[in-house]
Amino acid sequence: MDGLSPDDPGWIGNYRLLGRLGEGGMGRVYLARSDRGRTVAVKVVQEQLARKPDFRRRFAQEVKAAQRVGGEWTAPVLDADTEAATPWVATGYVAGPSLAEVVDKQYGPLPPNSVRALGIGLVRALQAIHGAGLVHRDLKPSNVLVTIDGPRVIDFGIARALDPAMQSTDGLTMTGAVVGSPGFMSPEQVRGERVTYASDVFCLGAVLAYTASGKLPFGTGEGGIHSLLYRIASEEPDLAGVPAPWDQLIASCLAKDPSQRPSLETLLARIESMEDTGGAWLPGEVLAELGRHAVRLLNSEDPESRQGAPGAQLPQSHALAARAQAHAQAHAPAPAHASAQAPAPQAPVQGFGPPVSYDPAHNPSPPPWQQSPPPGSLHAGSPPPGSLRPPPHYFSPRPPARSARGLGIGLSLLLGLYTLPLLIRGAVLGEAYLRLDAQGGDANPGVIQDYDVLTLATDALDLFESAVGLALLIVWPLWFQRMRNNADAFAPVRLRFAPGMAAGAWFIPGVNLFMPKQLTNDIWTATAGRARGAGRWLMHTWWWCWIGYVLAYANSFFSDWYGNETASEAMADIIDMQIAACAGVVSAVAAVFFVKRLTSMQQTRIAEARGIGTA
Repeated sequence: MDGLSPDDPGWIGNYRLLGRLGEGGMGRVYLARSDRGRTVAVKVVQEQLARKPDFRRRFAQEVKAAQRVGGEWTAPVLDADTEAATPWVATGYVAGPSLAEVVDKQYGPLPPNSVRALGIGLVRALQAIHGAGLVHRDLKPSNVLVTIDGPRVIDFGIARALDPAMQSTDGLTMTGAVVGSPGFMSPEQVRGERVTYASDVFCLGAVLAYTASGKLPFGTGEGGIHSLLYRIASEEPDLAGVPAPWDQLIASCLAKDPSQRPSLETLLARIESMEDTGGAWLPGEVLAELGRHAVRLLNSEDPESRQGAPGAQLPQSHALAARAQAHAQAHAPAPAHASAQAPAPQAPVQGFGPPVSYDPAHNPSPPPWQQSPPPGSLHAGSPPPGSLRPPPHYFSPRPPARSARGLGIGLSLLLGLYTLPLLIRGAVLGEAYLRLDAQGGDANPGVIQDYDVLTLATDALDLFESAVGLALLIVWPLWFQRMRNNADAFAPVRLRFAPGMAAGAWFIPGVNLFMPKQLTNDIWTATAGRARGAGRWLMHTWWWCWIGYVLAYANSFFSDWYGNETASEAMADIIDMQIAACAGVVSAVAAVFFVKRLTSMQQTRIAEARGIGTA
């Protein structure tokens, strides 16, 4: 970890910055301490991304969704300010190196027992992430942190916000932009296709292969990134060095067809059935290094804290250091071997751990970023006294998606039944029109043949239509509300209107001519997983047929052909009623196709989610 540079702020939100943990495609990452003493990692978005309104919107949505992911197997999202000049998000700090660091620099390929524990932890982390409606999209060894309690997954959901920021105005990925890490991308990511939960299963297989063998299953990018991406999309993985039975399990995860990959529930059962040799989940050398870094975290001081001030050291760091040292003493190798393997005590592993505390015996003066300001002054970027905000509000979890097949079938039957009185009334009105036309324009409508039968049939059909319409007024909002709730489960916090408006908007005059369409657009996009295509023309066709029927029905609502004094006036009313009947039939038929398509799309999403054990 590096110290703060002069252009770094002293505070971000409620968090006092201690140093830089790294810098990447999204922005800078700082180690920080909250006003209550918790150690966190604060990620600040790059300025060019902050200037993109679409990225800000997606970033805010992803942060809210990520706040609902539990912290047992992930680094929990604690706080964020998506409206700041440079948006930021704070996550729990995980005191451990990345899996890439452990395999590449500290130990090498991990033993089968460690791979088993890692696989269980990563599967459960993905279950929590998918359960919040997120796809990680960038699961790789550097996004998996190793702790004494097991692995922790970081950066979930943020790649999804970064994805559209890397696209051009026509929706295609910009030249040279790659969303994801090439060695751990799924074939559908390489081909620019829709990314589903199954993509994370592929990435999980690549991570397990790397952990067990120390090699990437599709090789490195030394021969060019395009050749690497081609191998991922078209060639079989190289699993040489992966011990049995892990090779078969990993091969199933790396299937090219997403539908052929196992679900997370199946993976968890298969991994848990493998032999557990007992003991610590990590080798002794790695545990010893974790203990040394936990001690450094305990001994680190806030650059702006007074020496000896209460709260200068973190309570959770005491427990962490004690547990890490206990593990290290129990599982570390002999001292001579340890000294040969471990770096010097004052040389923290790059990109991991807090800064080494200032030691006046070896340094004449602390570095500038650790120097305290004059008494009574504030560090640049510090919030004024009393301005710190209360802890963030945590969002309650959304209910899981529920099948709407029964409601969809019932609604389709009612819509089909609704066309019956419209068709019969059209025939009755046509017969009345012909008989009125034969009498002349000034004749009284009552003189036509079978006048009483025609009027009775017209009233009976109006009553039949009203009864079926009342049933539709009950079932349609129930179905539409279910569609809206499911869409919120598929893509949390993406819908623009409150859940109650899904049913209520249909009954508000004027509002029902535009707001249901906005809700439908959101539902369709959340269900399809993309903003364009997916048979969206059907939704537009249904909507404009509905608008046409509403207008035609309103125009003929007060029409009563047999209440007119002349045949010409009655014939004009019949024409209006016939137009409304035709519009009603067309609208009902279009609605049947729309209901069946949207219900089927959501049923497919629910089946996919159940297949990975997240619904």
